[in-house]
Amino acid sequence: MIRTALLSKWHVHAQEYAEEAIQNEHITLTHVWDEQKERGQAWADELGLSFEEEIDNIFRNTEIDAVIVASPTSMHTEIITKAAKHGKHVFTEKVLAETEADAAAILQEVERHGVKLMVSLPRLTADYYLYTQQVVDKGLLGRLTTIRCRVAHNGSVPTEQHPNGWLPKHFYNKELCGGGAFIDLGAHPIYLSNCLGGQVKAVTARFTQTFDHEVDDNSVAIVEYQSGALGILETGFVSSGSPFQLEVYGTEGTLMIEDGIIRIRSINLQEGWHSPSEEELPKNAPSAMTQWVSEIRTGKKPDISYQDAYLLTLINDAARRSNEEGRRIEI
Repeated sequence: MIRTALLSKWHVHAQEYAEEAIQNEHITLTHVWDEQKERGQAWADELGLSFEEEIDNIFRNTEIDAVIVASPTSMHTEIITKAAKHGKHVFTEKVLAETEADAAAILQEVERHGVKLMVSLPRLTADYYLYTQQVVDKGLLGRLTTIRCRVAHNGSVPTEQHPNGWLPKHFYNKELCGGGAFIDLGAHPIYLSNCLGGQVKAVTARFTQTFDHEVDDNSVAIVEYQSGALGILETGFVSSGSPFQLEVYGTEGTLMIEDGIIRIRSINLQEGWHSPSEEELPKNAPSAMTQWVSEIRTGKKPDISYQDAYLLTLINDAARRSNEEGRRIEI
């Protein structure tokens, strides 16, 4: 069994990770730590676990094998680095770190100490992404020219039930989060487009504040790839009813995904639009947590790589700099 501690309930996905860990037959949850003692104690009581007030005691505890990190983004570098130095495997919420330099430093420590790290990039395990990657790899779209990906919701939109939107207030704390919509929800368009577009050449981004927050709630980035293709990445907390969209355009075809609807049109296929059959659509890959556990137990390399995690932070960092400095950032 992989004896695992939960480090913080700060992120909105923390409870989901705890529930998935409980359902995994190879994980035993043992402890909870949280930077807010009352929240952590309540969570530990709810889950029937021990609460540890001092995080260093988690790291020094030789009976703990791994940690699940859902702390403020600003704490990732310190927490993950310390965990690695103490030989703890790490599963963490995106992003890996706020800056490219910190992400590189974390990965160096992880590799130096031989622990297994997994950043939760869930859409890389989805059937629609796996199908899209197959289509691109087979050349059905020809030379890629444009990738457009949009992931947005209405988490910041005031309603009668939620006057400040349904996202927790701390999601607008720049010091804790490192940013707003782009560093959080924008992670999904970034890592999906990274995998499809290849090596990045430059990034130009613009972040805006629709409501009175200190972080962005509506953001767009244009990514230039070495191949000459362009990526258009859109995200925000202020779009009601916005569907997930992934569009891939090439010299020989187009692939369009909107929520669960997939359509492809290509000169390499019969004329007209086609949707993949059940047999043509790959099955979802094992979840990020399942892949993490498998690597710890058997050494099997996961589909989600350290490079995926690093590039996610790299593009985030470049987009932040582009917005702050008002210029195109070359990678």
